[in-house]
Amino acid sequence: MNPELIVMLTHNDRTVSNAAEIFEACKDAPAVNWGFKEVGLPLEEMKQLFSYMKQCGKRTFLEVVAYTEEECMEGAKMAVACGVDVLMGTLFFDSINDYCKANGLKYMPFVGKITGRPSVLEGTIEGMIEEANSYLAKGVYGIDLLGYRYTGDAAELNRAFVAGVKAPVCLAGSISNYQRLDEVKATGAWTFTIGGAFFENKFDGTFAEQITKVVEYMAK
Repeated sequence: MNPELIVMLTHNDRTVSNAAEIFEACKDAPAVNWGFKEVGLPLEEMKQLFSYMKQCGKRTFLEVVAYTEEECMEGAKMAVACGVDVLMGTLFFDSINDYCKANGLKYMPFVGKITGRPSVLEGTIEGMIEEANSYLAKGVYGIDLLGYRYTGDAAELNRAFVAGVKAPVCLAGSISNYQRLDEVKATGAWTFTIGGAFFENKFDGTFAEQITKVVEYMAK
């Protein structure tokens, strides 16, 4: 299976204020996976939009860019309140893993040393694979890898990481051209996210046209 696109209604790691309008205009584009970040919209609007996405047959993702246990837990509680299918991001904490299990929420935490917003990823490839496998042993669903935010060789990290982690891996962030799409496809990852690149028109067209182009390109 080729990696599947997750359309993120986010730019610079924040949900865009007109996320609902964009989804309405693009809901018939050939993408099943949709999500956004934990900041940028009021919680009630988040709930309404995720509910509507599910009504439209979409698989839903909330990605939380937070680094303290308290903030990460707040994000996990938002994910449960919104009824999303998958919580992506947060640094791993046992408390959040337990909370996700108790609430039937699939959990895909970050690995590596992550700082800032938009995030920067540091660490060794071997260390990140080891870290991921320790989380999988604790029952997480998969891993959210900020591959193209890596300070080292991103393509090598993505390839080695997906090969070394026998679980769903999402390659998230900064996938903005066809070369990177080729690299993502070659990894065999489960999913990958695109948000900012669509808002910056990196794939040339309306938002819906860009989604269609990327999905068709990955299906080749």
